[in-house]
Amino acid sequence: MPRFKYTARTPEGKIESGTVDAASSEAVVVILQNRKLIITSLVPETAENQIRFLNFLSVILGRVKTQDVVVLTRQLAALISAKVPLVQSLRTMAKQTKNKNLSGIVSAVADDVDAGASLSRSLVKYPRVFSSFYVNMVKSGEVSGRLEEVLVYLADYLGRQYLLTARARSAMIYPLFVLGSLVIIGILLLVVVVPQLTTIVVESGAELPAVTRLLIALSNFTRAWGWLLAIVFIVAGVFSWRYVKKSAEGRYIFDSIIIRVPVFGELMKKIYMARFAETLSTLSSAGIAISQALEVTADIIGNSVYRLIVLEANEEVRRGGSISTALERHKEILPMVVQMVSVGEQTGKLDVILRDVAKFFTEEVGRTLDTLVQLIEPILILILGAGTAILVAAILLPIYNLAESF
Repeated sequence: MPRFKYTARTPEGKIESGTVDAASSEAVVVILQNRKLIITSLVPETAENQIRFLNFLSVILGRVKTQDVVVLTRQLAALISAKVPLVQSLRTMAKQTKNKNLSGIVSAVADDVDAGASLSRSLVKYPRVFSSFYVNMVKSGEVSGRLEEVLVYLADYLGRQYLLTARARSAMIYPLFVLGSLVIIGILLLVVVVPQLTTIVVESGAELPAVTRLLIALSNFTRAWGWLLAIVFIVAGVFSWRYVKKSAEGRYIFDSIIIRVPVFGELMKKIYMARFAETLSTLSSAGIAISQALEVTADIIGNSVYRLIVLEANEEVRRGGSISTALERHKEILPMVVQMVSVGEQTGKLDVILRDVAKFFTEEVGRTLDTLVQLIEPILILILGAGTAILVAAILLPIYNLAESF
């Protein structure tokens, strides 16, 4: 009997790996789902070396970007629409794709499909490239005979999600760049300029203003202990990052902080609400069972706090309850979402209403970002002006007093 190697998440968010002997991958899926595990990777042991090699390529050649998957999906849909056989379409895309890592994966998928596997079963081997959402949508397209339509929608969906996240990130780049520049300039002044000023004014015997004395003390501290502080911050940063990346608890703490940061946290909540609504709406309208749709949504929402909330909603549904009942218990879920989900459940039009919710929050994110950008620019100018004024006063006042003494 074939042996399959799997990686899955428990309902508590922990990673579990192991092997299962079963007649087929579908049988393994049933076994693992009965254990309430969310599958992230499932491959036959005979294919494990190939998967390891492709994962090795992903490190050497670089990760696959969302844009690459969007282009691949859209072009694959066009080829299938032109009645090109699936295997031939995949081989064409493998040759055409510029990303070497993705090209190797698509080529391996083509070999699997040519050997008789379904496209969705082949894609599930590469969870770092094709999410569980992607795989489930492809599977629904295969079952319904609408693979071309599903691929077109997937490309549009991935493009929208990418633009939403990219726009939020780009809005933060400018203020972070300015603040980083201010910190670097400030350190250079404290380490290079202020010591030269200190030598001049101290030798003159002139009385130093309080702001200058404070600046000199800060300069002396930076020169004496700055290197130690830098090492401490770097080491703490590395360990914190590893804790967040490797530990479910660390990730949960980090994600909790993200959505509680003033102003920025509200923006992130709206992004997660848009992602939750559109993903669940898409899966539901594709005919995927609501319980499975919630599991997939939880897996790709991108925040551990919301992931656990959605999994709790899934448990509520399995017990015969409603999604809105579970969501209502958490303040992280915006009230409008709870109300709209409740209406959708009562009317039997959950997928339609969630699509409207996703559209609303996507537009709301855009408006919030525009407002933030307009507010950030004058605030940064004020900070820059205040910092410059303090530095100029601290440097020029003793020079002015020294000139008056002659």
